[in-house]
Amino acid sequence: MKGIVEERAVELGEYIIENGATVRSAAKKFGVSKSTVHKDVSERLRGVDPGLYSEVKNVLEINKAQRHIRGGMATRKKYSRGK
Repeated sequence: MKGIVEERAVELGEYIIENGATVRSAAKKFGVSKSTVHKDVSERLRGVDPGLYSEVKNVLEINKAQRHIRGGMATRKKYSRGK
C-alpha cells in the first residue's frame, strides 16, 4: 500500500508541473480530495522526490498568489451573464 501512495504523489506532482494545475484541478483529474492532493504534494513528495517537490512548491506558490485574481474574474463572469 505504501508504494501506491508514493506513486500517486509523484504522478500528482508531475501533473501539477506539466499543466500549471491548481490543487483543485489536480484533485478533480485524479478523483481524490483536495486534502489528499495537498498532503501528497506537500508532505509525501518531499520524502520521495525532493527535486520534484521543490518544483511543485513553486507552481503552487504562483497559483496561491494569483488566487484572488481568479476569484474576482469568476465573480465578474457570474454577475455579467444576465446583461
